[in-house]
Amino acid sequence: MASIAKPNNCSYRAMPRVVHLLVLAATALGAASCTSSLDLLGSAKVDRSIATGTVPAVAASTSSLSDEATVRNAVSSADLAKIGEAPLPWANAATGSAGVVSTIREARNDGHVCRDFKTTRHSYDGIAMFSGQTCLTGSGDWLLTAFDRQ
Repeated sequence: MASIAKPNNCSYRAMPRVVHLLVLAATALGAASCTSSLDLLGSAKVDRSIATGTVPAVAASTSSLSDEATVRNAVSSADLAKIGEAPLPWANAATGSAGVVSTIREARNDGHVCRDFKTTRHSYDGIAMFSGQTCLTGSGDWLLTAFDRQ
């Protein structure tokens, strides 16, 4: 009777090992399926027909032309005798851009009065340095002949 009430140590030791091995195998299989490139389901495909966050790009030429005209107006209307070597700030309310003309040099090229300048442009896409030239035409208008990003 004493042997019936006594547990068999062999059966109790084997059971936790089997459970631990099954749990370990299930965890390893689950982790492998999450990190592998195997397509176990076969039906989980990426839906390429939906595009989110798509915003049309603003035409850069429109804003840069507006900024070019603003810089041209600032350079052409500057009284060089008054400002001397002082920087000349400019701002474009239409685009939100602003900058500082650091140098303006006036010269006569082929009988035309031209002003060479260097300026910065602070806009939503960063700060950039530009050099340019604007010349006085025969009709009295200023024409921007160069505006190049440095």
